[in-house]
This record gives sequence, C-alpha cells and structure tokens, in this order.
Amino acid sequence: MSAEVVNLRKARKARDRLAREQRAAENRVKFGRTKAERERAKAEEGLAHRRIEAHQRDGGKDGDGGGSGASS
Repeated sequence: MSAEVVNLRKARKARDRLAREQRAAENRVKFGRTKAERERAKAEEGLAHRRIEAHQRDGGKDGDGGGSGASS
C-alpha cells in the first residue's frame, strides 16, 4: 500500500492561489463600486466642474478684466 505522491511545489502554489483569490474577493466587496456608482460619481464631478467654470471671470491673464485679452 503506497500513499499518493504529492508535489509540494504545486500544492503550495495552489494554496497561495486560493488565498489570493479569497483576498481579492474580500477587497472587491470592501472597495469595489458598481458601474452605475462610478458613472454617477463621474457625472457629479463633471457637473461640479461646470459649475465652477461658470462662476469664473472671463478676464485675460494681465488682470485688466477686459474680455478675451485681444486688442482691437
């Protein structure tokens, strides 16, 4: 009666692979967001950016506040 031969390298790699998969699953639950949540956050960020841009002055870099900065 002989016992089945076990390749220790393969067993160790399989054990480590299983541990990594479990850790990844935990991280997906802990840190992951759904596609809808990501899209909503992106839309809210874009809206906030547009609101800030709408409240900025249209002055030139020289600080005269006179439009686009081009002389007529």
